[in-house]
Parts: sequence; structure tokens; C-alpha cells
Amino acid sequence: MSTLSVPLTPQLEAFIERMIDHGYAENKAQVVRHALRELEEDQAVASLLKAQKEAKEGKVLYGKLDELAKKIK
Repeated sequence: MSTLSVPLTPQLEAFIERMIDHGYAENKAQVVRHALRELEEDQAVASLLKAQKEAKEGKVLYGKLDELAKKIK
């Protein structure tokens, strides 16, 4: 596991401290790791919703991958 040093605004520092005070996490690192996992999940959900929207709009390609690649070139 690597360590990353990130400057925080006073507001973010206070938010992290509140999360610890409310039992959300035991320390600052846990708060940040949890926030990053949430962001990762949000991005995955957004990608899925975008794909569903594009499928409804007919923006989906069907067929064999090698044949589709030839059409794109």
C-alpha cells in the first residue's frame, strides 16, 4: 500500500474530523479510502446508466468484434 500526501482545505479537514467524531471511520486514512471507494462506485454506476441510455437511443453496436472493428476503420 502506498502513501499519498494531499493538501486539504480547512473545510475538508473539518469534514474528515467530523466523520471520525461521528464514528464513520477510526482515522483520516479510513475516511479518505471510503470516499475514494464511493467515488469509484459512483463512476461505475454513471457508466452503466450512460450505457443503458445509449442502448435505448440505439447507439449500440451488435455483431462480432473483429467485423465491427473493420467497419470503424
